[in-house]
Parts: sequence; structure tokens; C-alpha cells
Amino acid sequence: MSPRGVATPDVRERLFAAAERVVDRDGPGALTSRSVTTEAGCAKGLLHAHFAGFDEFVAELCLDRFARTAAKARELPGLAGQGTVARNLDAVALALFESGGPAIAGLALTRPGAALRIREALEAGAPGFTATQDAITGYLEAERELGRVPESVDPQTVALAVVGTAHHLLMTSRPGTPDPRPSMTRLVAALVGHWSPPEELKESPLDSRRARRGGE
Repeated sequence: MSPRGVATPDVRERLFAAAERVVDRDGPGALTSRSVTTEAGCAKGLLHAHFAGFDEFVAELCLDRFARTAAKARELPGLAGQGTVARNLDAVALALFESGGPAIAGLALTRPGAALRIREALEAGAPGFTATQDAITGYLEAERELGRVPESVDPQTVALAVVGTAHHLLMTSRPGTPDPRPSMTRLVAALVGHWSPPEELKESPLDSRRARRGGE
């Protein structure tokens, strides 16, 4: 058995996935250590055998999902020149809302102990909204170099607008309120939708360069 407070990866993900299903189905108020272990189909004491307490469990769940989104965002620069800017950014922005994101984030806010752990971890360098913002900035800079984003655009400002809006929607969404994802998609379209037409209508500068190299 792993030392108390150190969950093995398979147990950790099993419990996290169970928690997301409970929140998605019944709302954050239904999430307890017992509801998580029951949903996961495991012994009632498993969660407390691997986490110091329920606040730590909730904090680690949020941080794990933040890290997943940050990892997806870090892939953005490699997509420069492909598809459309709006589509690429939208995929990363919407990743924040997957697996009951708003409800999970709201749950952390109702538990001061979990919120404090999350804040301390982010301040210590854990990947979160800042990492996602940095990745979006890097991606937009790469697209600007390819000519698919105007030189007048400030990538840092656009990245802040995207991440800041996602953060706001996550923190204010509650069960019963409208799905926040359409609002996120509309914002991305308003910010960058006019920068790059659909790929089938316009060959990207990157494709043009490849074509020229092939003919040389």
C-alpha cells in the first residue's frame, strides 16, 4: 500500500473520475468521500488512505484537471499554420469546461481548505491558468509570424481575455444556469474568428512555403 497521502496514479484517477461523475449527475452538494468511493466501487476508506482529507482530495482533483488543460494548451504552438486560429483556441478554451469543470471549480470555492491548497499550489508553480495563458500567447505569436494574425494584435492581451473569461465562467457557473461553453466559443470567434478564413478557402502561409520548397 502506498504511504498515506500519496495516491498511486491508477487509484488517483479512479477516484477523480468517480468524483466528476457524481458532480456531473447530482451536483457539487452531493460530493462526499462516501459518494466518491461508492461511485468508484471501492472500499469506503480508500480515499482517506491515499489523501490526508477531503479538502486535499478536492484540491488535487482541481489541480490535476488544470494541469491537463495546461498540457493541452502547450500543444498549441505546434498547430500554428493548421486549421483556423479560432478553432485551435476554442479547443483549448473548451477543455477547461470538460468533465464538469464549472461544478468542480465551484466545489473548491465552497471548501475554504481546498481553495487555500489550490492557491498555494498555483503560487508555487503548479500548472494552471497562467500556464494556459502563456501557451496561448506563444501560439498567437507563432501565428503572427506566419501572417495569420495581424501585426497589430497583442498576443498577451488576447490570451488574457480568453483565459480570464474562462476563469470567470468557471467561477460563476452553477447547476441550473446556462451552459457556459457557447459563451466561450462566441468570445473566441469575436476575438480571432476574422483572422484566418477556413482552411479550405485559403491556403495558409505555412502550406505555401511547403509547396514552394517542394517545387524547388
